[in-house]
Amino acid sequence: MKVLIIGGGGREHALAWKASQSPRVTEVLVAPGNAGTALEPGLRNVPISANDLDGLTALARQENVALTVVGPEVPLAAGVVDRFQSQGLKCFGPTSKAAQLESSKAFAKDFMIRHGIPTAAHRVVDSVDEGLRQAINIGFPVVLKADGLAAGKGVVIAETEDMARSTLEDMLSGNAFGSAGRRVVIEEFLVGEEASFIVIADGVSALPLASSQDHKRRDEGDRGPNTGGMGAYSPAPAVDSTVHEQIMENIIAPALAGMESDGCRFTGFLYAGVMLTPAGPKVLEFNVRFGDPETQPILLRLKSDLVETLLAVLDGRIVDLDLEWDPRPAVGIVMAAGGYPGSYASGKPITGLELPAPEGTKVFHAGTRLNGETVLTSGGRVLCVTALGESVAQAQARALEWTARIGFEEAFYRGDIGYRAINRERTG
Repeated sequence: MKVLIIGGGGREHALAWKASQSPRVTEVLVAPGNAGTALEPGLRNVPISANDLDGLTALARQENVALTVVGPEVPLAAGVVDRFQSQGLKCFGPTSKAAQLESSKAFAKDFMIRHGIPTAAHRVVDSVDEGLRQAINIGFPVVLKADGLAAGKGVVIAETEDMARSTLEDMLSGNAFGSAGRRVVIEEFLVGEEASFIVIADGVSALPLASSQDHKRRDEGDRGPNTGGMGAYSPAPAVDSTVHEQIMENIIAPALAGMESDGCRFTGFLYAGVMLTPAGPKVLEFNVRFGDPETQPILLRLKSDLVETLLAVLDGRIVDLDLEWDPRPAVGIVMAAGGYPGSYASGKPITGLELPAPEGTKVFHAGTRLNGETVLTSGGRVLCVTALGESVAQAQARALEWTARIGFEEAFYRGDIGYRAINRERTG
């Protein structure tokens, strides 16, 4: 059978690579894909935008696609799943109504308060003066979030009143994030360790994936501006059995029940970005798709058949599923273009990709394209070099060793991905 993966980033390369390993799959189509999916055995890029809903549904019909998996959030918010379902096509992801958990921060915060899901105190504003008053009331540092979709970069931590004012002016004017910032969610700053908790949901039940931890800040030591993610590792040792149970019982279960009761039954990947506070896990944000770059280390560890798993969920057999994982941890390091998350140049040739990677190491492409036989950069986050190891420290070392063999002009990456887990390993 054929599988279609919608999207063209690192997450989609990882999803397509994993889907192609299913013995039932004859070919994986990726729309539009990148240079990595173009070069991967068993995969075929199709030049259709992830936001071209008509083109995607036509492709699925013409190619007799048995399962479509949606990678990015924008087509989900636009209703790609609704479109596929209306034509009797199997598509894994939430409907546009359910996707509001990510497409509107204000919707998500109101939803959490209404259903008793622990989260930070917040206010929603649409003017600078009101925003500044609320920021002062909440107290600094304060978190400012663009209400709409901003590719994972619409979050600013304001340390001072002046910074809050300038950020509010940028967001609400549309200069920073366009229409996504026309409303701003102001939140209290939560103290603790972050974790990414992703489940596969069928609307009622949830099948948890391996835990992970993303590194959002650009610079080592979690400094600098927020990005879409500079790397991730799995599992996250901070999510022990007690924390795992707390997240499932206090966040995931009420979220699925709340969506069902609100008439927004949720099927797909539900991602809870949580802060592990002294008072217990609190939700920083919900995403309605697999995380990027969390997908890369998680899928490198997944031993179960991804396609069979997703088909079973769509067929109502989630309770029969039990996922198998490689016990080794995985670390993924993002190689980014100089200037990211701000402006950056594209079209830089990438060297080192032709080298055969050792067992347990995989280079996932994100912002790349082919020019003849040459791979060029075409985005801010260019590659995610991912490796398994007997420890997080060893996985990090292997990923860094391979990252050093790949190059393009003005490339940069963090050398400390997984440092919290490594510190735990060292201290016992």
